[in-house]
Amino acid sequence: MSKVEHILRYKQERKYPRGPSKRLYNMKEAAFYLGRTVDALREMIWAGKLPYFRDGKRMLLDVRDMDDFIERSKDRFRI
Repeated sequence: MSKVEHILRYKQERKYPRGPSKRLYNMKEAAFYLGRTVDALREMIWAGKLPYFRDGKRMLLDVRDMDDFIERSKDRFRI
């Protein structure tokens, strides 16, 4: 493998890492995950709809809690 091929492979692996996916999301990432704005996400947290984890000043959300929120919020059409 040439040096150029090695560098390209390294860049590709850094861009798309293999391994466990991320569990904790910061506010901006969580808002994107849920399709909301950061302000709307903060209001959901303050209303008690979503639990959060505080690390110093940072607020982090667990992807499992967000998935549970999505499942709980689903509604089905009933006749």
